[in-house]
Amino acid sequence: MTGLAAGVHVEPLADWDVEQDIDLVLAFLNTCDVEHGTDTLSEEDSWRTWALGRDLGPPPTAARARPVRDALRAAVAGGESAGTTSWSVRIDLLAGVPMLTAADALGTVLAAAYRLVLTGHWARIKICPADDCRWAFYDRSRNRSRTWCSMRVCGNREKARNWRERARSAAAR
Repeated sequence: MTGLAAGVHVEPLADWDVEQDIDLVLAFLNTCDVEHGTDTLSEEDSWRTWALGRDLGPPPTAARARPVRDALRAAVAGGESAGTTSWSVRIDLLAGVPMLTAADALGTVLAAAYRLVLTGHWARIKICPADDCRWAFYDRSRNRSRTWCSMRVCGNREKARNWRERARSAAAR
């Protein structure tokens, strides 16, 4: 780590683990829990605890992190973000190898998200379409066709709703 400022978080390529990046990005996206009505980024203490508990570097304010999370969630859900959001992530040479480096927790999350984009894994991150869920998940299906975070819960609820609607329509005829 010679030549890097103190506190800069670096993920060595040799140690890169796609599952770690997936887990980190999903955890960040899911700091907003629609089902339970909680938002880790609504309070500085909960955001700080979340970021420091993952050893991501110093967290910026929750007010600065929230629009980044919301923009990522909008992108994953296929919608448009309310505006442009940017964050500083650098590329440093470590022993001649280019590495994404981040000075804080949010930069570390964005570096992980960018690695997922570069490796084609980003397209498999999805948001459950159930209005009472909206949980971010990673689609591990072979043909990338998974829709629900859980077929047993959200998918089953939607199938039951559709069946009841069809039964009501048939009874009304």
